[in-house]
Amino acid sequence: MLATPNRFTLVTGFGEGKTKLNAFDAALLASGLGNLNLIKVSSILPPGAKYQRKLEIPFGSLVPTAYGSISSIEPGELIAAAVAVGIPVADTFGVIMETSDFCSKSEIEERITEMVIEAFTLRNIEYQEIKVCAVEHQVTHCGAVFASLALWYDL
Repeated sequence: MLATPNRFTLVTGFGEGKTKLNAFDAALLASGLGNLNLIKVSSILPPGAKYQRKLEIPFGSLVPTAYGSISSIEPGELIAAAVAVGIPVADTFGVIMETSDFCSKSEIEERITEMVIEAFTLRNIEYQEIKVCAVEHQVTHCGAVFASLALWYDL
């Protein structure tokens, strides 16, 4: 079993590239996670994890990450990604949701907030705060967007 992360950071990025993978890589770099090894995880914020605005971990680290991303090769198309986390009232776990779609930032922010509220309702847990991080991008050639909640550890 891996250690439980005690920090989390929300980031977004967008990018263009010659291929979808290069566009995704550019979006990762723009978010600040491009030089890390992301481990995609499902959507639970560990109990007691504290928000930190800036990620402070060494390049190449393995980083548990909940993220949404999407890419497109249609010039002019609007793409968006969002991640949100509900912080519980009680001293228990929180819930993370992530999504992406062909829509605006405001549309995806509304959708992701509703997703977090429903997740708390399903678990019969009260939340005190919902943090949302979203990005949109109008594709030029081959574009990608990325929104993430990175889980990490005190160094």
